[in-house]
Amino acid sequence: MNDKTTHFGYQQVPLGEKARKVAGVLHSVAERYDLMNDLMSMGIHRLWKRYTIEMCGVHAGNRVLDLAGGTGDLATRFARLVGPQGLVVLADINESMLKVGRERLIDKGMVGNVKYVQADAEALPFPDNYFDRITIAFGLRNVTDKNRALRSMLRVLKPGGALLVLEFSKPTSRELNKAYDLYSFQVLPRLGKLITDDAESYRYLAESIRMHPDQDTLRQMMEDAGFERCEYFNLTGGVVALHRGYKL
Repeated sequence: MNDKTTHFGYQQVPLGEKARKVAGVLHSVAERYDLMNDLMSMGIHRLWKRYTIEMCGVHAGNRVLDLAGGTGDLATRFARLVGPQGLVVLADINESMLKVGRERLIDKGMVGNVKYVQADAEALPFPDNYFDRITIAFGLRNVTDKNRALRSMLRVLKPGGALLVLEFSKPTSRELNKAYDLYSFQVLPRLGKLITDDAESYRYLAESIRMHPDQDTLRQMMEDAGFERCEYFNLTGGVVALHRGYKL
């Protein structure tokens, strides 16, 4: 890779093209995103997200930024936890995903303490030292410049605040890794074709997971960005990992 290209799945694309291509993928799947998540993970993604919420330690009155918040799974729970004196910002770079998330939260009565912002994780449009917690679930792998995004997150996080990154990662056993590869490259595209008439977006999903940094690499990236006390927790044998780091 040179300075002018980056990866989009297994493809090399011009640096400025990745965001547009990812936007196209998410626009294609936005309306059936939750259904596909349930089918792909057999519902386990809800347990991964519940664990993330528990590890956040969000309290009444907190400000929480849910980056790449998509259809609002985490934001819904955070809005209840922070209460009327708190604030949840559901942010996503993709207009289609943000629209679905807004509609779902409004349907659930989340109208007083939730804001919606179309934002790029690499250049967050928020003041310094603003949020108590930041979460990004299954979105970091789609970011073009992850190091820049991590620095941007650190900037808007309050001292004492925490970033939690929930993302697909590297299975810890060879046997699980083989089964995971078979599932990802054979089953996922067929599910995508069946449910969304879009096999290519789910082929990209499988490839983007393989191109994402492994657990130790991402922890080092967080430390290099300035986060302290960085750690990770493997879920489902490392298929997914939750990383947590603090701004001290």
